[in-house]
Amino acid sequence: QVQLVESGGGLVQPGGSLRLSCAASGFRFSMYPMNWYRQAPGRGREWISGISPPGRNPNYAASVEGRFTISRDNSNGTVYLQMDSLKLEDTAVYFCYAPQRGVWGQGTQVTVST
Repeated sequence: QVQLVESGGGLVQPGGSLRLSCAASGFRFSMYPMNWYRQAPGRGREWISGISPPGRNPNYAASVEGRFTISRDNSNGTVYLQMDSLKLEDTAVYFCYAPQRGVWGQGTQVTVST
């Protein structure tokens, strides 16, 4: 069974940091690119970052460039999203996605609030 499970969300103050994890199972993780998306209340799902199978050439949406870092560990089938300098507008449910497998995780809530 192909599955993605996110974790690491929570409540953080502006300027704080969180690290999200997405554990993959049921497919050969190291062969597939991985993406992170987010969906804020009342808005559509927004792509924010992607990473190639070997972990090179990460790319980012302009809204998170310089603050978020995507990485992956192919030995344990996990992709990460390090989020620094968080802003109120980063509040959203964050999802990982394996585009070539068409699989989404269930999402993890990130709330940035004073």
